[in-house]
Amino acid sequence: MKMKRYLRWSILSVLALTISVLSLSTASFAGVAVGISVGIAPPALPVYEQPVCPGPGYLWTPGYWAWNEDGGYYWVPGTWVVAPVGMLWTPGYWGFEHGRYGWHGGYWGPHVGFYGGVNYGFGYGGVGFEGGEWRGGAFFYNRAVLNVNVGLVRNVYSRNVMVNNVHVSFNGPGGIMVRPNREEERFSHEPHRMALAEQMHHEREAAHNREFFASHNHGHPGIAATGRPGEFSRGHMERTSEVHGGSNHGFDHAARNEHRVDERHMDNHHAEERHMNDRHTSERPSARSESHEVRHENVKDVKQSQPKHGGRDR
Repeated sequence: MKMKRYLRWSILSVLALTISVLSLSTASFAGVAVGISVGIAPPALPVYEQPVCPGPGYLWTPGYWAWNEDGGYYWVPGTWVVAPVGMLWTPGYWGFEHGRYGWHGGYWGPHVGFYGGVNYGFGYGGVGFEGGEWRGGAFFYNRAVLNVNVGLVRNVYSRNVMVNNVHVSFNGPGGIMVRPNREEERFSHEPHRMALAEQMHHEREAAHNREFFASHNHGHPGIAATGRPGEFSRGHMERTSEVHGGSNHGFDHAARNEHRVDERHMDNHHAEERHMNDRHTSERPSARSESHEVRHENVKDVKQSQPKHGGRDR
């Protein structure tokens, strides 16, 4: 009897240990656990423009600094990814604790969780995501912060977003000192899905290009963002912007993106007017009429606050 009881408790102990290990693996799989520990801080986030959204269903995943034991920190360009329906991307982030910088991997889930308070821009201002939302099985884009062509994507709206001017790339002492709020804590316990295969391929490809390494580009990667994962050719990428004499001081992703998009629309409109005066004909639709398709949801019309040059005061 004692032997049987001993065997029964031994089996139960093994099962309990197995469940614990599986639970830890699940947490790591979801991108919650720290996977890499480094002794030096990651560089500041570079300044760059956002490529135009390729089409409906794509979600923006911001660029970040990854780590390679042989070469150190390297830049993984921001890119548009076809999202799992109904899911949002929580970016990964570096956190400083006990003298080391640990990487917390990103993940897909029904809500955007804690990503260190890092301002990745384009809707990821440090808390949550202001770039769009799911409505049923369709994703609606906030054109105030995302570069969306309404000729390709019809589900759009415009909502002003306040963006901070911080480009620090890690959380903790010396960086951004914020902790998860109650809502973010709750979101961390939701079912998560790890990065998609194309996202992992995108990161691996970046690791094979020495121009992405901070030791080579000094924090200013030549290619900062791409239209789709792995598209590192000149025709599908955005370069790092040189501002304030080439240094990465304060920047505002959303403001830069919105100014550029609005200026393109204004330039197209003025060019069309000149064409109509010279040729008395028009070969393309007016950019101003295109903007009428944007739906505004209980917010101030962005166009009302713009100066004549097409920018927007903040």
